[in-house]
Amino acid sequence: MFLSPYFKKDQQVVSVSAQQASEFAKGVAQDFNPIHDVDAKKFCVPGDLLFALVLGQYGLSQKMQFRFEGMVGNGVNLVFPDNVSDAFAILDDKDKQYLSVERSGDSTLCEVQTESFIRSYVAFSGLNFTHVLVPLMRLHGVMINPARPLVIYESMSFDLASLDFKHIELSLVEQKLAIEGKRGDVTLKFELHCGETLVGTGEKTLVLSGLRPLEAESMDEMVARYEARRVSYQQGN
Repeated sequence: MFLSPYFKKDQQVVSVSAQQASEFAKGVAQDFNPIHDVDAKKFCVPGDLLFALVLGQYGLSQKMQFRFEGMVGNGVNLVFPDNVSDAFAILDDKDKQYLSVERSGDSTLCEVQTESFIRSYVAFSGLNFTHVLVPLMRLHGVMINPARPLVIYESMSFDLASLDFKHIELSLVEQKLAIEGKRGDVTLKFELHCGETLVGTGEKTLVLSGLRPLEAESMDEMVARYEARRVSYQQGN
């Protein structure tokens, strides 16, 4: 499977090094959040990689819900049991929980379908910052801390009408930002298509912390730094 370079597995234990996580974030998801840099002080494995590893291990089900409950650090030993029920959690070898999953309906272990779903979703996810979150913040006149831009991945869910597809494409259909004090709750709704056919729908939620009044120049500089990181990576590869 295409995820093989991004994790190590020994029996039921899965670990992701900072280098592997960083390569996935930049190379697959096109996510240039500094928190996924190898030398980041508060480094964490991308939530999208955890989501992808679950699909790779347990398959793609028609209805799935993922709730992210902790930040996975460099080389944390995650336990992926051989057999799980329709509601399960991913914990480390010290019983700390990082992710809870619920699933129902038909499922598939087809690598073509699973890879297409993962690639489409994480590509959409990687564009969230500059294409979705920044415009939302501008619209509401707020911004996150440009010195420590923290966006927390809270949950995602989807509902597929059928698993009768080989390739799938995702499109954003609605975005909302609800602000309460210094916290912002973002809801993104999307559709999944195979060609002209609507295959399913989904929703992703994020939390913006440390909100403050918008300062246009600071926002522009933050976006410019993010885009410079993208260009630097692409030129180096």
